[in-house]
Amino acid sequence: MTSHRYIPNGEQITQEMLRELGISSINELFSDIPKNLRYQGNLPIEDALSEWDMLRHANELGQKNENLSENVCFLGGGVYDHFRPLIIDHIIGRSEFYTSYTPYQPEIAQGTLQMIFEYQSLICQLTGMDTSNASMYDVSNATAEAVLLAINNTRKASRVLVSEAINPEYMAVIKTYLHFRGIEVVTLPVVDGRTDLSQLDDEVDPQTACVVLQNPNYYGTLEDVKQFGAQTEGKVFSVLITDPISLGVLEKPGNYGIDIVVGDGQSLGNGMNLGGPYLGYMAVSRKHIRRIPGRVAGMTRDSRGERAFVLTLQAREQHIRRYKATSNICSNQSLNALVASIYLNVMGPEGLKEVCRQAYSKATYLRQGLLETGLFNETRGNSYFKEFTLQYKGDAKELLEALKAENILGGIELEDNEILIAVTEKRTKEELDRYLEVVRRFQ
Repeated sequence: MTSHRYIPNGEQITQEMLRELGISSINELFSDIPKNLRYQGNLPIEDALSEWDMLRHANELGQKNENLSENVCFLGGGVYDHFRPLIIDHIIGRSEFYTSYTPYQPEIAQGTLQMIFEYQSLICQLTGMDTSNASMYDVSNATAEAVLLAINNTRKASRVLVSEAINPEYMAVIKTYLHFRGIEVVTLPVVDGRTDLSQLDDEVDPQTACVVLQNPNYYGTLEDVKQFGAQTEGKVFSVLITDPISLGVLEKPGNYGIDIVVGDGQSLGNGMNLGGPYLGYMAVSRKHIRRIPGRVAGMTRDSRGERAFVLTLQAREQHIRRYKATSNICSNQSLNALVASIYLNVMGPEGLKEVCRQAYSKATYLRQGLLETGLFNETRGNSYFKEFTLQYKGDAKELLEALKAENILGGIELEDNEILIAVTEKRTKEELDRYLEVVRRFQ
């Protein structure tokens, strides 16, 4: 048997365990597996490295990653380079936060439960909804769970309507969730960057479980949420995917009669983190409070009449009822939710408005500058927040490579030489001018 530095069982202990099991070798543990299915010989992997060599090798691999200290980021599509106040890492570094788990025993988890309750309260304030859960895994998961909530509460549901302008990753997860349920996913067309809602009344029938819209949508264009709410309220479940930062200035979805609001809390103080972990948020109107998936923390009074926090509205057992459960989401992203709570408390309403103001004004500066070069066309309308899509008249890949050579991550290449460009409050005028300078070389 090969000796492993961090496995304490030496040869003597291993032999004692084998004798207790009544076998002579570890290979006999796999005797139930037919020999022709077992791997023969040694795996084609390199020999183990010493600890120092391993650390050096890991460092070499890490240096191949792109990082934001060396690159100016205009990437978006759901993950954004927003400012993270330093106090976030100071607070979440406390052991009682980063080692916590879903608090089933409220008598020893009041701090964690209070944190979750405050997170839920902040999400409700931000969205204008009545109830939020303790968080979902990410926005794709939250969106799919919102669709399932609608399906499970619509008699004879057989179809859902989804805007073509939602993030393609969210669409893929929705389709994966519904594949074996026999639910048809019908897409709503996009005209000039916006979802065409003119045919929505005709598309909705008694078998339609919900309609899904994203605002701002994947292309950065602002949708008509007021019209969306008016056309769906009282007729079919409405699911709205929102960028939480945008709610610093946009109308709260709850004021438009939306049933379910979901989104990604990545921009609320969570870093880009090489793609994760993030958190998905979900908030619902009061009539759906007992249908919401995941955990819900509530405030009550203990036997002494003092304020106390508990998990409420749902029994733990319902989450393990497999296909009969409201949802199979049995946990949440507590640490990421804490980050979002800290961010929202530190920024406050005025701070969030300032983030929005700067992002919009800087996006407008860059967008106008790009159009003035004569090298871009408007293809997705001119209503946007911090992200916009323009069509480059040349080879978009070539342009993005030229920007990358100047340490500028210029955006996401879409089809037909369209480029999706995100501008956050972190971008400086010098960085925006550098972007334009590179583009002008192609005039």
